[in-house]
Amino acid sequence: MKRRVLLVDDEISILLTLKAVLEISGFDVDTAASAREGKQRIKHRQYDMVITDMRMENDEAGIEVITCARTAHYKPAVALLSAFPVAEEDWQSMGADQMLVKPMQTHVLLRQLEALLVAHEDKKLKRSTTSSIPAKTIAKKKAVKKTLKPAAKKTAGKKALKKAPAKKAVKPAARKKAIKSAAKKTIAKHIPAKKKKTRRA
Repeated sequence: MKRRVLLVDDEISILLTLKAVLEISGFDVDTAASAREGKQRIKHRQYDMVITDMRMENDEAGIEVITCARTAHYKPAVALLSAFPVAEEDWQSMGADQMLVKPMQTHVLLRQLEALLVAHEDKKLKRSTTSSIPAKTIAKKKAVKKTLKPAAKKTAGKKALKKAPAKKAVKPAARKKAIKSAAKKTIAKHIPAKKKKTRRA
């Protein structure tokens, strides 16, 4: 099945060139010459990827397209296309997954788009597996963690938990035994000595 891509750019020459390159590489490509047209297409058709120029009707037009793509229920990958490089933290804060600087060599563009699609599909798969876990199971795990935290702070692991009550129970008995054995030893030492002295006398 062909992967569907939406190209949004107000420069018709770039739009048609990219469309031809992607179609030759096996993509199903739709085009839009403005942010308004791009947003309409995003709402009425599903895409695997949206590639949008930054500056079109206005300087913020690209951000509008990115925002629309991010709110779409099918969650497409989003690439920002611009002749003016933007800092990574800036295009990421806009919501883009990738920054594409034009003009770009065909093989470089295709390699970047393939890598982006693979990475995006992996993210979607992880999200779907996480969301498939029942909410009750997640709640139980959180509850168990909360109950274990105080115990973990008071004791240094499971061994400490097992040893702690045993030490308290053994201490009094051990003291009594130690006192008795010490008393017996001292008595045993002194009594024979006294007997020997009385015999010699």
